[in-house]
Amino acid sequence: MAMLKKIGRLFQIRTRLEAWLVIYAVALGAVERGRHYLEAYPGWGGWLLAVACTAVVFVAGGKLLDSVSAPARALASGPYSAPVRRRLINGRNRPTRLPSRRGSESRISRRRD
Repeated sequence: MAMLKKIGRLFQIRTRLEAWLVIYAVALGAVERGRHYLEAYPGWGGWLLAVACTAVVFVAGGKLLDSVSAPARALASGPYSAPVRRRLINGRNRPTRLPSRRGSESRISRRRD
């Protein structure tokens, strides 16, 4: 059983470089398959199948790159720091209205929640 685990580790994609190499291999196979479709089905049918073959590379490549984690140093680096969170005033999430200096306000506008 230990030998199967060792062999199984050879087929795991762990880095982005390995993912790019797999995407390159899939792209080569897709272009070759598309070329065969163009020879076997001349006209619009062959072109549609060839385009479908190459479009699959974009979908599979995106999934492969999303599944591989980015290196930790790339996440921590950057010229900008994280935005500072401001404390809420009076525990409220919205700004408070400034009191008016006029004495002719209605009771509703002077009421505080």
